[in-house]
Amino acid sequence: MRKQLTFGVIVGNRGFFPDHLAKEGREEMLAVLEKAGIKTIALTPEQSKYGAVETHDEAIRCGDLFRAHGDEIDGLIVTLPNFGDERAIADSIRYSKLGVPVLVQATPDRRDDMTIAQRRDSFCGKMSACNNLMQYGIPYSLTTRHTLQPGSDEFRKDLDWFTKVCRVTNGLKKLRICAIGARPQAFNTVRYSEKLLERYGISVVTLDLSDIFGAIGRMKDDEPEVQRQLKAIQAYVTTQGIPAPALMKMTKLGVAIDRFMRDTHCTVSAVQCWTSLEENFGVVPCTIMSMMSENLLPAACETDVMGTVSMHALALASQSPSALLDWNNNYGTDENKCVCFHCSNLPRHFFADVVMDFQAIIAGTVGKENTFGTCVGRVKPGAMTYVRFSTDEYRGRMRGYVGEGEFTSDPLETFGGAGVAKIPNLQRLLRKICEEGFEHHVAANFSHVAGPVYEAATRYLGWEMYWHEQ
Repeated sequence: MRKQLTFGVIVGNRGFFPDHLAKEGREEMLAVLEKAGIKTIALTPEQSKYGAVETHDEAIRCGDLFRAHGDEIDGLIVTLPNFGDERAIADSIRYSKLGVPVLVQATPDRRDDMTIAQRRDSFCGKMSACNNLMQYGIPYSLTTRHTLQPGSDEFRKDLDWFTKVCRVTNGLKKLRICAIGARPQAFNTVRYSEKLLERYGISVVTLDLSDIFGAIGRMKDDEPEVQRQLKAIQAYVTTQGIPAPALMKMTKLGVAIDRFMRDTHCTVSAVQCWTSLEENFGVVPCTIMSMMSENLLPAACETDVMGTVSMHALALASQSPSALLDWNNNYGTDENKCVCFHCSNLPRHFFADVVMDFQAIIAGTVGKENTFGTCVGRVKPGAMTYVRFSTDEYRGRMRGYVGEGEFTSDPLETFGGAGVAKIPNLQRLLRKICEEGFEHHVAANFSHVAGPVYEAATRYLGWEMYWHEQ
């Protein structure tokens, strides 16, 4: 999740323009990327003139280089220190066969020095490069301003944005999800299409709850892995008042899930919970799921597979924990505030203070003694990005919505994990959710990353998205 990013760098050059600009531009861009902690792969001055790309042979050489490092490269930077050869740029990307995000940057001319020895014309060259990328069917992203100096603060912000786009795009394309247990009978809202997900490189690995119960039944309390998990739970959240048998059940549940996910190379999960685990095992999985989400391995309840995909996108973009919440209650008469709630498996990152308790809703049906393990507390104030992805089987597409707001410190007396969210023009968003038939679950994150999530989903994954209040 937090691995160092690697970018392939294509330096455009055209012989009609000063060659030294390509040399200087390459050195500046590589230095900027190194300072940002990004590893780079680019042609060297020994492999092409100034390490830039201009001729067809150089384009082949660049494509071969990138393809040889295909397992490492997360994105491509096209930098234009001068006009650049648009065909060589497009051919380099085509021959690489990578399919990763591409950022096109052009360096500005100086109005006080536009002599034949210094004039770049990259302002114009960027349009030609983009035109050819469009003709080749290669999706690409743009800097905020048409021309930007690589060493500028503006480009640094664009680069940070682009790293998020790359993390989301690549993280979703190669995702394996562990779906533990069947969809709860009453929850038609979490239906989804495995086939549509598979089309976008997202695989679902199913696991029956009986397999989990069987694995737990074969565990002994004193196994080293079990004892390590027990200590991890006790260090993660206050467990005062929780019966020891319930803690041990939670511990073994966590070990069983961890083992299966390791064995099947799954990154994220969705767990049935309601109410089979309570009735047949006597515990809720909330704390275990909270710990996974806290470690940037999102876990969604009610077998909401699309919920965990949504959580994962936000975690990839922000590199911080995500939660799955209900759009649950109005907040008095304030049209732009609502209560977001779950009962709860929210990661510790979301809370001001958190304790382990019993699940107050289910307890009335299955008994309090079978519902220990929830994470109870108030969601802290802070920045908020929300997103929901959904499969649309009727039209054979992926769709979703994304936006930003904030969690507030407004007073709230309730149970579970809950917070007050303030969303600009919330009523318009709620109408959109209902008109389009989106689910009541939404993923949330303490960040403002709607932009890169939207860019990754629409431009590189081809999903249909609504960006609220763009």
